Amino acid sequence: MDKTARIKELVRLLNEASKAYYQQDTEIMSNFQYDALYDELVSLEQETGLILSNSPTVKVGYEVISELPKEAHPSPMLSLDKTKEVDALKSWLGDKKGVLSWKMDGLTVVLTYLDGKLNKAVTRGNGEIGEVITNNAMVFANLPRSISYKGELVIRGEAVITYTEFERINATIVDAESKYKNPRNLCSGTVRQLNNEITASRNVSFFAFNMLDSGDDKIDSTINSKFDFLSGLGFEVVEHMDCDADTIGDAVKSFADKISTNDFPSDGLVLSYDDITYGRSLGRTAKFPRDSIAFKWADEEAETILREIEWSPSRTGLINPVAIFDSVSLEGTSVSRASLHNVSICRQLKLGIGDTIKVYKANMIIPQISENLTKSDTLELPKVCPACGGEAVLQNDNDIETLYCPNKECPAKSIKLFTHFVSRNAMNIDGMSEATLAKFIDMGYLVELYDLYRIDRYKEEIVKLDGFGVKSYENMVKAIDESRNTDLVKLIHGLGILNVGLATAKLLVKYFEYDIEKIIAAPVDELSQVEGIGPVIADTIVGYFADSNNIRVLRELLKEVTLIKEENNMEQDLAGKTFVITGSLNSFANRDELKKLIEDRGGKVAGSVSAKTSYLINNDVTSSSSKNKKAQSLGVPIISEEDFLKL
Repeated sequence: MDKTARIKELVRLLNEASKAYYQQDTEIMSNFQYDALYDELVSLEQETGLILSNSPTVKVGYEVISELPKEAHPSPMLSLDKTKEVDALKSWLGDKKGVLSWKMDGLTVVLTYLDGKLNKAVTRGNGEIGEVITNNAMVFANLPRSISYKGELVIRGEAVITYTEFERINATIVDAESKYKNPRNLCSGTVRQLNNEITASRNVSFFAFNMLDSGDDKIDSTINSKFDFLSGLGFEVVEHMDCDADTIGDAVKSFADKISTNDFPSDGLVLSYDDITYGRSLGRTAKFPRDSIAFKWADEEAETILREIEWSPSRTGLINPVAIFDSVSLEGTSVSRASLHNVSICRQLKLGIGDTIKVYKANMIIPQISENLTKSDTLELPKVCPACGGEAVLQNDNDIETLYCPNKECPAKSIKLFTHFVSRNAMNIDGMSEATLAKFIDMGYLVELYDLYRIDRYKEEIVKLDGFGVKSYENMVKAIDESRNTDLVKLIHGLGILNVGLATAKLLVKYFEYDIEKIIAAPVDELSQVEGIGPVIADTIVGYFADSNNIRVLRELLKEVTLIKEENNMEQDLAGKTFVITGSLNSFANRDELKKLIEDRGGKVAGSVSAKTSYLINNDVTSSSSKNKKAQSLGVPIISEEDFLKL
């Protein structure tokens, strides 16, 4: 292949990988593979002078595709040039002082404070235009809502979800395929939610790493002075360390030693000139500023032999490949397994049993295959599902190949579905382990979900099983009976409808006024109108209820459970009205209390002012805030709490 053709191929591969990673929250190649292809592209572009208009070396970030409002940044947010060599950092610093800090692996966010209040939050987006996520930033766990600085302040930082939170959230998701792959993907989806109640529940943290000039020469002179200023205002800033060419090696090692115990994800370090004026005097390239450079860890790799590909079926039908190899030591731990995510990655690596492979830990945490030295490309995909023996189907969705089991009776689906149904956020049947459910399914005691509530038919057989007795059986039945009084949200969530988690179930139930019949009969276009539910999820819901067996199971479940609902006897005098709440409150403990009152009286609360807004509630009716200005431009009445209570 000639060099021009190779450049075109590399641009295509890298752009596809970026689209999958940033827009679809999935991976079609490892970070290691991406970096290797990217470096090859840079080398070829320098050698040939050919740079395509859509090359990732001249494009910054990802294209915005969400329904969130868009807004241009006050100044472009460029990517950083990078190196994996400490000597390159020494050369880059020369005789200047530097500041080394974490390069956190989350979602970059730009905050604007006006008169001491958080006024706006925008994601990095494509570097020029980002998505407005102010409503979500308001509920970041550690973010100051008010600061002492009264001018305009623009702060850049990283929104991240810690490993502790990541594991906590994943622990609530029974189905392996539905679990989040890494904290970055979870954070990306969380920060860009249309419903900030979800964001609040996931404890997003914000770490500042820069700010635009404040106008105070003393503050704006060095990176350290900006960090000190931000810390003094109450912001958490990225951990940083002073260094020069003589100490940069020790500084890098100091950061590296902390990775195994850090609770937040990182994908390298950032080195900046402490002297801001000097850094700016160097200018910028088309893509990179010259005042900072990123350092990527030289991943510790180990050679090993691929012994097996384990194909693991899930509740959704996807059969996921996992590489099993001879155990190796990486970053101080023993590793023998690595997820391959999908068939496309297996094909790209040209895998075959017995191949010599290289493995590493992405960001020193997640085991992955970096390279296949043998490239035998002899891996045979299973023709049958390992759980049921039915035909395994290869499917292609957006150029990503996956293996799928279409058998509705597949026991793997049944086990995962029952496990999901009894989980805490669904029917909350305590003590029903996956092993117990699998045994009952294998014995024929459980076929459909409603069989759980008719398990007493097999009392004599169950009390004789290993590990069971009369007491164990009675405890199990008690837990099942306690779950009979439930609410519609938990029941719908427990059904295991694809893409319908607890939050989506709440949206459905509220929109359709706790009426299961309305939900069953709702067409795609009506479901798409529910805030937070797009056409894809709507189509999935309609497809689920179009299946006669699903309806039969639901009808039988409704015979076994009693749906309870919190009574609301308030007059619905706010029905049809939409409110936006901003500013501090006097008569209510917090905004949630006011929001609940509005919703209990039939109204709706939105996060931003639009033509559909009926009233903006702001005790500072005459303020020049952006919400007030927007309301005035649209003719939306601005009322105080006192005015609201008179409605």
